[in-house]
Amino acid sequence: MYSLQYHLVWCTKYRKKVLKDGIDAECKEMLYDLAEEYKFQILAMEVMPDHIHLLVDCRQQFYISDMIKIMKGNIARQMFLAHPELKKELWGGHLWNPSYCAVTVSDRSREQVCSYIEGQKEK
Repeated sequence: MYSLQYHLVWCTKYRKKVLKDGIDAECKEMLYDLAEEYKFQILAMEVMPDHIHLLVDCRQQFYISDMIKIMKGNIARQMFLAHPELKKELWGGHLWNPSYCAVTVSDRSREQVCSYIEGQKEK
C-alpha cells in the first residue's frame, strides 16, 4: 500500500501567457490522457496562462523528474503541432521553463493544497 502525492508546478518559458483561449482546456485534456496512460491520478489541476498546478498521486516506481519530463515533453510536442503560432511567441521553440517545483503532500495537507490549486483562477 502506498500513496505518494506531489504538488507540481511548472511555468511557460519566459512566463509568457500562452496557455489561454482554449489552449488551457487542451492542456488539461492532455494531462488527463497522460495520467491514464502512465497510471497516475490527478487529484487537482489548474492551468493558468503562464503556469500549471497539479496535485498527483503516483506509484513509487516513478521518479518525479521522469514524470515531469513526460508531461512537459508530451504537452509541448502536441501543442506545437496543434498551434504552430505558439513558436512565434516563444524564442528558441521551447514551451516550458526547464525548472519545476515538486512538493510532497501528506494526508493532513491534501485538502489545503487542493483548495489552493482550485482557487488559482479566482485570484
